[in-house]
Amino acid sequence: MDIRAILMGLIFALMWSSAFTSARIIVADASPLFALSARYLISGLIGVGLAKALGQSWHLTPAQWRATIVFGVLQNAVYLGLNFVAMQTVEASLAAIIASTMPLLVALALWLFYSERLKPLGLAGLIAGFVGVALIMGARLGGGVDPFGVALCVVGVIALTAATLLVREATSGGNFLMIVGLQMLVGCVALSTATLVLETPRVNPSWPLFFAFTYTCLIPGLAATIIWFWLVNRVGATRAATFHFLNPFFGVAVAALLLNEALGGRDILGVVIITLGILAVQISRQSQRKV
Repeated sequence: MDIRAILMGLIFALMWSSAFTSARIIVADASPLFALSARYLISGLIGVGLAKALGQSWHLTPAQWRATIVFGVLQNAVYLGLNFVAMQTVEASLAAIIASTMPLLVALALWLFYSERLKPLGLAGLIAGFVGVALIMGARLGGGVDPFGVALCVVGVIALTAATLLVREATSGGNFLMIVGLQMLVGCVALSTATLVLETPRVNPSWPLFFAFTYTCLIPGLAATIIWFWLVNRVGATRAATFHFLNPFFGVAVAALLLNEALGGRDILGVVIITLGILAVQISRQSQRKV
């Protein structure tokens, strides 16, 4: 992996992890589903516009349309929708930690349901990752964290895991930026429907809301996705996924820096264990693909 790919991987991990902090700021001044649907409308239109400017087409293959719809609903609407609702009562650092277990859940599902072999290093990483989560959850639940909000985050990361498994390799064949933009518009439609049914939209105009919303639309929402696809095309999905091991650390660090979220000793230990667990799983899968 060359230095440029490593640098872009680090930038991607930082962008992805920072989204939880910006979301926490947004939901303080706007209703979550309404804000997220507006974000996807803006990001989706920008993505489709850029794709058309680059000559990409929205005449996708059946597999690409399936990926677009599945990701638009499960990742954008269910996963992020539940996380935005949850972060009205759950700290950004905890939401980021729960979401960062996605690579562990994918590896576990591939082992249990797709008969993908798991080497001892990968198995040890799985066990370590879930031990780290249990350590953090034990400390947080004992400190009065909202269990319903945590449950929403857990259901959300399961939905993200399902989306990842259902559309493996389905976005190959070009037009990736168009797929990104269209899946955001699919998420916008799903979330707008949920907003009408479940929410009374509210917006309290403020500078923190403006900056957090703009940042979320352009950086985690669009730029991080483009970088991710570039990284996958350059080094492959398995190697690119290795950068996910940084998400627990970055997620907690950004929340502590910008939101002054407190971190205890068990939180820090849990983050270290989860980080090492995800790294072990990804290294195991990477070495296994070379065999």
